[in-house]
Amino acid sequence: MTDRRPRLGWYVHHHGRGHLTRLLAIAPHLDAEVDCLSTLAAPSGLPSGWTWTVLDRDDDGGSPIDPTVAGMLHWAPIGHSGHRSRVSVIAAAAVDGRWDGMVVDTSVEITLLARLLGLRTVVVTQPGHRVDGPHMLGFAAADTVLAPWARGILSPPHLEALGEKVVHTGGISRFAGRSATRARSDEVVLLGGGGDAVVGPAAIRDAEKATGRPWRVLGGGAWADDPWSALVSAGVVVSWAGQNAIADLAATEAPAVVVPQDRPFDEQRETGRALHRAGLAQVREEWPTAAQWPELIDRAASARPEWERWEVAGAPSRAATAIVDTMRGRR
Repeated sequence: MTDRRPRLGWYVHHHGRGHLTRLLAIAPHLDAEVDCLSTLAAPSGLPSGWTWTVLDRDDDGGSPIDPTVAGMLHWAPIGHSGHRSRVSVIAAAAVDGRWDGMVVDTSVEITLLARLLGLRTVVVTQPGHRVDGPHMLGFAAADTVLAPWARGILSPPHLEALGEKVVHTGGISRFAGRSATRARSDEVVLLGGGGDAVVGPAAIRDAEKATGRPWRVLGGGAWADDPWSALVSAGVVVSWAGQNAIADLAATEAPAVVVPQDRPFDEQRETGRALHRAGLAQVREEWPTAAQWPELIDRAASARPEWERWEVAGAPSRAATAIVDTMRGRR
Protein backbone atom coordinates (compact mmCIF):
# COMPACT_ATOMS: atom_id res chain seq x y z
CA MET A 1 0.00 0.00 0.00
CA THR A 2 0.99 3.66 -0.31
CA ASP A 3 1.59 5.98 2.64
CA ARG A 4 -2.12 6.80 2.86
CA ARG A 5 -3.72 6.25 6.26
CA PRO A 6 -4.35 2.53 6.65
CA ARG A 7 -7.86 1.24 7.25
CA LEU A 8 -8.20 -1.71 9.56
CA GLY A 9 -10.53 -3.78 11.67
CA TRP A 10 -10.06 -4.22 15.42
CA TYR A 11 -11.63 -7.14 17.27
CA VAL A 12 -12.18 -6.44 20.98
CA HIS A 13 -12.78 -9.46 23.22
CA HIS A 14 -15.63 -8.99 25.67
CA HIS A 15 -14.28 -10.69 28.82
CA GLY A 16 -13.49 -8.17 31.55
CA ARG A 17 -12.61 -4.56 30.77
CA GLY A 18 -8.98 -4.92 29.79
CA HIS A 19 -9.27 -5.40 26.02
CA LEU A 20 -11.50 -2.36 25.60
CA THR A 21 -9.38 -0.24 27.95
CA ARG A 22 -6.28 -1.11 25.90
CA LEU A 23 -7.98 -0.07 22.65
CA LEU A 24 -8.99 3.29 24.13
CA ALA A 25 -5.43 3.87 25.40
CA ILE A 26 -3.88 3.22 21.98
CA ALA A 27 -6.57 4.98 19.91
CA PRO A 28 -5.32 8.60 20.29
CA HIS A 29 -1.91 7.55 18.99
CA LEU A 30 -3.09 5.50 16.02
CA ASP A 31 -3.04 7.28 12.65
CA ALA A 32 -5.53 4.98 10.95
CA GLU A 33 -9.20 4.56 10.09
CA VAL A 34 -10.59 1.82 12.32
CA ASP A 35 -13.72 -0.33 12.31
CA CYS A 36 -14.11 -1.92 15.75
CA LEU A 37 -16.07 -5.12 16.31
CA SER A 38 -17.04 -6.65 19.64
CA THR A 39 -19.81 -8.25 21.64
CA LEU A 40 -19.46 -5.21 23.93
CA ALA A 41 -21.56 -2.10 23.48
CA ALA A 42 -19.90 0.87 21.85
CA PRO A 43 -17.90 2.94 24.36
CA SER A 44 -17.64 6.69 24.56
CA GLY A 45 -14.39 8.30 23.55
CA LEU A 46 -13.76 6.68 20.16
CA PRO A 47 -11.86 8.94 17.74
CA SER A 48 -13.88 10.74 15.09
CA GLY A 49 -14.57 8.55 12.08
CA TRP A 50 -14.04 5.24 13.87
CA THR A 51 -16.94 2.79 13.72
CA TRP A 52 -18.22 0.20 16.19
CA THR A 53 -20.19 -2.93 15.30
CA VAL A 54 -21.82 -5.04 18.02
CA LEU A 55 -21.47 -8.74 17.27
CA ASP A 56 -23.87 -11.51 18.25
CA ARG A 57 -22.80 -13.67 21.17
CA ASP A 58 -21.40 -17.12 20.50
CA ASP A 59 -21.17 -18.38 24.09
CA ASP A 60 -24.85 -18.75 24.94
CA GLY A 61 -27.54 -21.28 24.13
CA GLY A 62 -26.64 -24.29 26.28
CA SER A 63 -24.02 -26.96 25.68
CA PRO A 64 -21.82 -26.16 22.66
CA ILE A 65 -21.09 -28.89 20.12
CA ASP A 66 -17.39 -29.64 19.55
CA PRO A 67 -16.28 -26.01 20.12
CA THR A 68 -12.55 -26.87 20.08
CA VAL A 69 -12.61 -29.02 16.92
CA ALA A 70 -10.99 -31.83 18.90
CA GLY A 71 -8.40 -29.45 20.33
CA MET A 72 -7.41 -27.65 17.12
CA LEU A 73 -9.16 -24.38 18.09
CA HIS A 74 -10.46 -22.69 21.23
CA TRP A 75 -14.03 -21.81 20.23
CA ALA A 76 -15.90 -22.68 17.05
CA PRO A 77 -19.14 -24.41 18.14
CA ILE A 78 -21.02 -26.34 15.49
CA GLY A 79 -24.47 -25.07 14.58
CA HIS A 80 -24.37 -21.88 16.69
CA SER A 81 -26.06 -19.08 14.77
CA GLY A 82 -24.32 -16.38 16.81
CA HIS A 83 -20.90 -17.76 15.99
CA ARG A 84 -21.75 -18.01 12.30
CA SER A 85 -23.16 -14.48 12.32
CA ARG A 86 -20.16 -12.83 13.95
CA VAL A 87 -17.70 -14.50 11.59
CA SER A 88 -19.74 -13.49 8.54
CA VAL A 89 -20.16 -9.90 9.81
CA ILE A 90 -16.40 -9.54 10.28
CA ALA A 91 -15.70 -10.94 6.82
CA ALA A 92 -18.25 -8.63 5.21
CA ALA A 93 -16.85 -5.60 7.08
CA ALA A 94 -13.35 -6.44 5.84
CA VAL A 95 -14.58 -6.49 2.24
CA ASP A 96 -16.85 -3.45 2.46
CA GLY A 97 -14.29 -1.42 4.40
CA ARG A 98 -11.40 -2.43 2.14
CA TRP A 99 -9.29 -3.14 5.18
CA ASP A 100 -5.52 -3.33 4.93
CA GLY A 101 -5.33 -5.50 8.02
CA MET A 102 -6.75 -6.35 11.41
CA VAL A 103 -5.84 -6.10 15.09
CA VAL A 104 -7.13 -9.04 17.12
CA ASP A 105 -7.41 -8.66 20.89
CA THR A 106 -7.92 -11.59 21.53
CA SER A 107 -9.05 -14.68 19.58
CA VAL A 108 -7.23 -17.43 17.73
CA GLU A 109 -10.25 -18.00 15.51
CA ILE A 110 -10.54 -14.34 14.47
CA THR A 111 -6.78 -14.27 13.87
CA LEU A 112 -7.11 -17.18 11.47
CA LEU A 113 -10.13 -15.58 9.82
CA ALA A 114 -8.18 -12.37 9.25
CA ARG A 115 -5.28 -14.21 7.68
CA LEU A 116 -7.62 -16.33 5.51
CA LEU A 117 -9.10 -13.05 4.26
CA GLY A 118 -5.61 -12.00 3.20
CA LEU A 119 -5.26 -9.31 5.85
CA ARG A 120 -2.08 -8.28 7.59
CA THR A 121 -2.69 -9.29 11.17
CA VAL A 122 -1.61 -7.97 14.57
CA VAL A 123 -2.37 -10.15 17.59
CA VAL A 124 -2.36 -8.86 21.17
CA THR A 125 -1.25 -11.56 23.57
CA GLN A 126 -1.28 -11.98 27.35
CA PRO A 127 1.18 -13.63 29.73
CA GLY A 128 0.78 -17.23 30.71
CA HIS A 129 1.60 -20.69 29.50
CA ARG A 130 0.15 -20.29 26.00
CA VAL A 131 1.86 -23.16 24.23
CA ASP A 132 -1.23 -25.16 23.30
CA GLY A 133 -1.91 -25.94 19.65
CA PRO A 134 -4.47 -23.17 19.00
CA HIS A 135 -2.28 -20.44 20.47
CA MET A 136 0.78 -21.56 18.54
CA LEU A 137 -1.30 -21.65 15.36
CA GLY A 138 -2.50 -18.10 15.99
CA PHE A 139 1.02 -16.82 16.65
CA ALA A 140 2.23 -18.46 13.45
CA ALA A 141 -0.56 -16.85 11.41
CA ALA A 142 0.07 -13.32 12.76
CA ASP A 143 2.43 -10.82 11.19
CA THR A 144 3.03 -9.10 14.54
CA VAL A 145 2.43 -10.11 18.15
CA LEU A 146 2.04 -7.28 20.66
CA ALA A 147 3.15 -8.15 24.21
CA PRO A 148 1.98 -5.27 26.45
CA TRP A 149 4.65 -5.49 29.11
CA ALA A 150 8.40 -5.02 29.51
CA ARG A 151 10.68 -7.61 27.94
CA GLY A 152 13.21 -9.01 30.38
CA ILE A 153 10.90 -8.78 33.37
CA LEU A 154 8.45 -11.13 31.67
CA SER A 155 9.88 -13.15 28.78
CA PRO A 156 7.90 -16.34 28.11
CA PRO A 157 10.02 -18.82 26.12
CA HIS A 158 7.27 -19.37 23.54
CA LEU A 159 7.32 -15.66 22.68
CA GLU A 160 11.10 -15.42 22.71
CA ALA A 161 11.10 -18.18 20.08
CA LEU A 162 9.08 -15.92 17.75
CA GLY A 163 11.95 -13.44 17.54
CA GLU A 164 11.29 -10.08 15.90
CA LYS A 165 7.63 -10.93 15.27
CA VAL A 166 7.02 -9.94 18.91
CA VAL A 167 6.89 -6.27 19.94
CA HIS A 168 7.17 -5.67 23.68
CA THR A 169 5.43 -2.33 24.00
CA GLY A 170 5.73 -1.95 27.75
CA GLY A 171 2.63 -1.75 29.93
CA ILE A 172 -0.22 -0.01 28.09
CA SER A 173 -2.01 2.29 30.52
CA ARG A 174 -4.77 4.81 29.95
CA PHE A 175 -2.73 7.03 32.31
CA ALA A 176 0.48 7.07 30.28
CA GLY A 177 1.85 10.61 30.17
CA ARG A 178 0.20 11.86 33.37
CA SER A 179 2.34 12.99 36.28
CA ALA A 180 1.97 10.84 39.38
CA THR A 181 3.46 13.32 41.86
CA ARG A 182 1.08 13.62 44.81
CA ALA A 183 1.20 13.10 48.57
CA ARG A 184 -0.06 9.67 49.60
CA SER A 185 -2.59 9.10 52.36
CA ASP A 186 -2.98 6.10 54.65
CA GLU A 187 -5.91 4.81 52.57
CA VAL A 188 -5.78 1.36 50.98
CA VAL A 189 -7.40 1.14 47.55
CA LEU A 190 -8.54 -2.23 46.27
CA LEU A 191 -8.40 -2.17 42.47
CA GLY A 192 -10.65 -5.12 41.74
CA GLY A 193 -10.99 -4.79 37.98
CA GLY A 194 -13.82 -6.01 35.79
CA GLY A 195 -13.11 -9.74 35.74
CA ASP A 196 -14.13 -12.51 38.11
CA ALA A 197 -12.68 -12.67 41.63
CA VAL A 198 -13.31 -14.86 44.65
CA VAL A 199 -12.75 -12.27 47.37
CA GLY A 200 -16.00 -11.25 49.02
CA PRO A 201 -17.04 -8.20 51.07
CA ALA A 202 -16.52 -9.98 54.40
CA ALA A 203 -12.87 -10.74 53.64
CA ILE A 204 -12.30 -7.13 52.64
CA ARG A 205 -13.93 -5.85 55.83
CA ASP A 206 -11.72 -8.17 57.90
CA ALA A 207 -8.61 -6.84 56.14
CA GLU A 208 -9.68 -3.25 56.73
CA LYS A 209 -10.29 -3.88 60.41
CA ALA A 210 -6.96 -5.66 60.84
CA THR A 211 -4.90 -2.91 59.18
CA GLY A 212 -6.57 -0.02 60.98
CA ARG A 213 -6.56 1.90 57.70
CA PRO A 214 -9.55 2.99 55.62
CA TRP A 215 -10.13 0.81 52.55
CA ARG A 216 -11.76 1.93 49.31
CA VAL A 217 -12.98 -0.65 46.80
CA LEU A 218 -12.86 0.03 43.05
CA GLY A 219 -14.33 -2.87 41.12
CA GLY A 220 -17.56 -4.72 40.52
CA GLY A 221 -20.47 -2.49 41.52
CA ALA A 222 -18.09 0.22 42.74
CA TRP A 223 -16.21 0.53 39.46
CA ALA A 224 -14.62 3.89 38.64
CA ASP A 225 -14.02 4.72 34.98
CA ASP A 226 -11.13 6.99 35.91
CA PRO A 227 -9.52 5.90 39.20
CA TRP A 228 -6.45 8.12 38.69
CA SER A 229 -6.96 10.28 41.79
CA ALA A 230 -7.55 7.24 44.01
CA LEU A 231 -4.45 5.44 42.75
CA VAL A 232 -2.02 8.36 42.98
CA SER A 233 -3.13 9.30 46.50
CA ALA A 234 -3.48 5.83 48.04
CA GLY A 235 -0.94 4.74 50.61
CA VAL A 236 -1.13 1.22 49.16
CA VAL A 237 -3.04 -0.26 46.24
CA VAL A 238 -4.19 -3.87 46.47
CA SER A 239 -4.72 -5.26 43.00
CA TRP A 240 -5.25 -8.37 40.94
CA ALA A 241 -2.62 -9.05 38.29
CA GLY A 242 -4.41 -8.21 35.05
CA GLN A 243 -2.33 -6.44 32.43
CA ASN A 244 -4.20 -3.14 32.54
CA ALA A 245 -4.21 -3.08 36.33
CA ILE A 246 -0.45 -3.60 36.49
CA ALA A 247 0.13 -0.96 33.83
CA ASP A 248 -1.99 1.48 35.86
CA LEU A 249 0.01 0.67 39.00
CA ALA A 250 3.18 1.45 37.09
CA ALA A 251 1.78 4.68 35.64
CA THR A 252 0.70 5.89 39.09
CA GLU A 253 3.90 4.60 40.77
CA ALA A 254 1.73 2.95 43.38
CA PRO A 255 3.10 0.94 46.31
CA ALA A 256 1.24 -2.29 45.75
CA VAL A 257 0.14 -5.66 47.04
CA VAL A 258 -0.74 -7.90 44.10
CA VAL A 259 -2.95 -10.97 44.51
CA PRO A 260 -3.16 -12.88 41.20
CA GLN A 261 -6.54 -14.39 40.35
CA ASP A 262 -7.22 -17.65 38.55
CA ARG A 263 -7.30 -17.02 34.80
CA PRO A 264 -6.86 -19.27 31.76
CA PHE A 265 -3.28 -20.33 31.07
CA ASP A 266 -2.13 -18.97 34.46
CA GLU A 267 -2.00 -15.46 33.01
CA GLN A 268 -2.16 -13.56 36.30
CA ARG A 269 -0.01 -16.00 38.25
CA GLU A 270 2.77 -15.73 35.67
CA THR A 271 2.54 -11.96 35.92
CA GLY A 272 2.61 -12.10 39.71
CA ARG A 273 5.72 -14.24 39.72
CA ALA A 274 7.44 -11.79 37.37
CA LEU A 275 6.55 -8.84 39.60
CA HIS A 276 7.87 -10.70 42.64
CA ARG A 277 11.17 -11.51 40.90
CA ALA A 278 11.57 -7.87 39.88
CA GLY A 279 10.70 -6.54 43.33
CA LEU A 280 7.94 -4.31 41.95
CA ALA A 281 5.20 -5.36 44.37
CA GLN A 282 4.36 -7.48 47.38
CA VAL A 283 2.85 -10.58 45.76
CA ARG A 284 0.68 -13.20 47.46
CA GLU A 285 -0.69 -16.22 45.64
CA GLU A 286 -3.84 -16.20 47.78
CA TRP A 287 -5.82 -13.55 49.63
CA PRO A 288 -3.93 -13.04 52.92
CA THR A 289 -5.48 -13.78 56.28
CA ALA A 290 -6.53 -10.89 58.48
CA ALA A 291 -3.47 -11.47 60.68
CA GLN A 292 -1.12 -11.19 57.69
CA TRP A 293 -2.47 -7.92 56.36
CA PRO A 294 -0.93 -5.35 58.78
CA GLU A 295 2.70 -6.32 58.12
CA LEU A 296 2.04 -6.76 54.42
CA ILE A 297 0.50 -3.30 54.02
CA ASP A 298 3.26 -1.67 56.08
CA ARG A 299 5.93 -3.37 53.96
CA ALA A 300 4.26 -2.24 50.74
CA ALA A 301 3.81 1.32 52.01
CA SER A 302 7.51 1.67 52.80
CA ALA A 303 8.67 0.24 49.45
CA ARG A 304 9.88 2.36 46.56
CA PRO A 305 9.17 0.17 43.55
CA GLU A 306 11.02 0.98 40.32
CA TRP A 307 7.86 0.97 38.25
CA GLU A 308 9.63 2.67 35.35
CA ARG A 309 10.99 -0.78 34.55
CA TRP A 310 7.48 -1.77 33.36
CA GLU A 311 8.01 0.76 30.53
CA VAL A 312 4.63 2.44 30.61
CA ALA A 313 5.96 5.74 29.24
CA GLY A 314 5.36 5.74 25.49
CA ALA A 315 3.80 2.27 25.40
CA PRO A 316 0.54 3.25 23.62
CA SER A 317 2.53 5.07 20.97
CA ARG A 318 4.85 2.09 20.47
CA ALA A 319 1.83 -0.16 20.02
CA ALA A 320 0.31 2.23 17.48
CA THR A 321 3.57 2.41 15.52
CA ALA A 322 3.83 -1.39 15.38
CA ILE A 323 0.23 -1.61 14.12
CA VAL A 324 0.72 0.96 11.35
CA ASP A 325 4.06 -0.53 10.34
CA THR A 326 2.39 -3.93 10.04
CA MET A 327 -0.45 -2.55 7.93
CA ARG A 328 2.08 -0.94 5.60
CA GLY A 329 4.08 -4.13 5.21
CA ARG A 330 7.10 -2.86 7.12
CA ARG A 331 7.14 -5.76 9.53
